[in-house]
Amino acid sequence: MHLIEKVYAQSVVGIDGGITVTGPKGMTLSSVGNIINTAVPYIFGIAGVGLLLMIISAGFSLMTSAGDAKKMEQGKTQLTFAIVGFIIIFSAFWIVQFAGFAFGIKDIQTIFK
Repeated sequence: MHLIEKVYAQSVVGIDGGITVTGPKGMTLSSVGNIINTAVPYIFGIAGVGLLLMIISAGFSLMTSAGDAKKMEQGKTQLTFAIVGFIIIFSAFWIVQFAGFAFGIKDIQTIFK
């Protein structure tokens, strides 16, 4: 068996009418909740990298505006959007964590551990 087949192969197994997909590194995806639970840390990581890139881009735009009011306003707008996006992502994370705590859902509370 080739290395690629070992790493990227997936197997599908039917259990009691349901389907379980075992993917790379033994990830088992058997329900929509399990799929979302597996994807959320990656989504937050991608959102964090996107936020960092937007802030760097806005800072670069502000630094290279050279007194041009239009470019400076564009940089300020981009920085504002990046900060608002951060607040939305941060709030979403803590709202979900609070809901998990309030309803006693252990999977939500331990998703990033």
